[in-house]
Amino acid sequence: MSKIVNETAEKIKKIIYTAISKAIDEKLLLKGEISQFIVEIPADNAHGNFSSNVAMTCAKNFKIAPRNLAQIVIDKMDLNGAAIAKAEVAGPGFINFFLSEAFFAEVVNDILTSEEDYGKSDYGENKKVMVEFVSANPTGPMHIGNARGGALGDCLASVLEAAGFDVFREFYINDAGNQIDKFALSLDVRYQQIFKGEDTVPLPEDSYHGEDIAALARDFADSYGEGFLEKSESERRKALVEFALPRNIKKMQVDLEKYRITYDNWFHESDLHKDGEVDDIIELFKARGLTYEKEGALWYKATELGLEKDEVLVRKNGTPTYFASDIAYHYNKFVKRKFDLCIDLLGADHHGHVARLKKTMRAIGIDEERLDILLFQLVRLIQDGKVVKMSKRTGKAIQLADLLDEVPIDSVRFIFNMREANSQMDFDLDLAKKRDSQNPVYYVQYAHARICSILKLYKEKYASCKWQVPPEFFKVAMPVEKDLIWQLSLYTSEIIASAKNYDPARITRYVVDLAALFHKFYNSCKILCEDEALMVPRVLLCKCTKIVIKNVLDMFKISSPEEM
Repeated sequence: MSKIVNETAEKIKKIIYTAISKAIDEKLLLKGEISQFIVEIPADNAHGNFSSNVAMTCAKNFKIAPRNLAQIVIDKMDLNGAAIAKAEVAGPGFINFFLSEAFFAEVVNDILTSEEDYGKSDYGENKKVMVEFVSANPTGPMHIGNARGGALGDCLASVLEAAGFDVFREFYINDAGNQIDKFALSLDVRYQQIFKGEDTVPLPEDSYHGEDIAALARDFADSYGEGFLEKSESERRKALVEFALPRNIKKMQVDLEKYRITYDNWFHESDLHKDGEVDDIIELFKARGLTYEKEGALWYKATELGLEKDEVLVRKNGTPTYFASDIAYHYNKFVKRKFDLCIDLLGADHHGHVARLKKTMRAIGIDEERLDILLFQLVRLIQDGKVVKMSKRTGKAIQLADLLDEVPIDSVRFIFNMREANSQMDFDLDLAKKRDSQNPVYYVQYAHARICSILKLYKEKYASCKWQVPPEFFKVAMPVEKDLIWQLSLYTSEIIASAKNYDPARITRYVVDLAALFHKFYNSCKILCEDEALMVPRVLLCKCTKIVIKNVLDMFKISSPEEM
């Protein structure tokens, strides 16, 4: 809950305790224990802004029906100074509390005072958190799945920052192992084909067949000619990888920066091998008695930890596996760099990796609860009501760069955060390009622009703007005004819940609901009216809504236009 909402909930608890104690003293209730109860926010605020189950949890102790107990509690309540207008009995014995205008004035003044800091909290206690996301294979272009993973990861990192965590964004570059060997082979064949012909040097079935490989080989040939044909295979392949891989990584960085994603660090898997960290982790496994040799390979006793099968750490040719590198990488995060919590965002096809990695953390002495792996489901691109798999421009599989060229980045980042990570989603290309209320990001941005227009007109007409008002002069005349302020008051608690559940989509849905409430308020209330006692609170409410919408859009790196 936000500070004001939380403080009000705590006041209600104290009021309830005091009322029950008073009823006991006046012999309206038998002496009995006050059982644990809750004060919560109902799903529908038509039933009150807060609700308590105290009468149902305590009825047996006082030998009285819950509804009767609830009414006694209400009768003995002192609501002075609690910003509560009234309390009512509902259903089997719930006590529902309705807020007064003093509460709504306090929320408005808090937002106006805090401005860009409104919504932030110290929930995360400044714990060091690494969010590792995208980490696409550097041997080829990024695909549409990386677009979803990028938006989810970056927005989750921003939510965690707002919730008071010390956040670090990292991209893990898989520049070692089998995929790099395959990359080298593919480049080598394409390079040789330029001078010897495709029939002379056929491309193996299990190599990379994309046009991007051929283009890199041509660039290498343009730079070095056919001189490397005379070199040894290992020397030629090493040169090709050293030429091509930095170009691919640079392209990734450019595309992700265009997508408004900037990392604190790009970590190379190859550095784990160069610095001996993979060898160190293998020795750690051996020292803990977690390995055995079989058929010339070194195996990890994963089944002893309850996993389905043992894992190879070092192949019989002496090369460590990717799994060994992955363990070394996570050991580096937790032990070398001392992150309190690490969050990995992975595609749903990594489902089997979750238990394997977490239990292996325990095996090497790291609390597995410090590692969270968030899986995100696949994306289908939809256009004209049909699934799209190929780019109309290139005739090839749609890449991240294609999507960013075709669809406004605001729409891409926003829409990819409309659904929880674990749900499959359809991304409607036509909807994402629309400039009307059907497009959710446009709907939210339009609310912001509409408010800017109102505030500009108010300033022109009334010159000086009073951006705070004493509670006793704060008049909320319409239910839609209360609904809008109540939604604003929940922003901090939504941020905390989003951080706690690793669900940035919660904030996207929140701001869509906020925009809807604002549009409803705008259509129901004349804002720049003749009655100053009504106009000033309404203008202030517009200003508050603008602040919160902008805070959300800024957090998710989405623009906040002042005119549309």
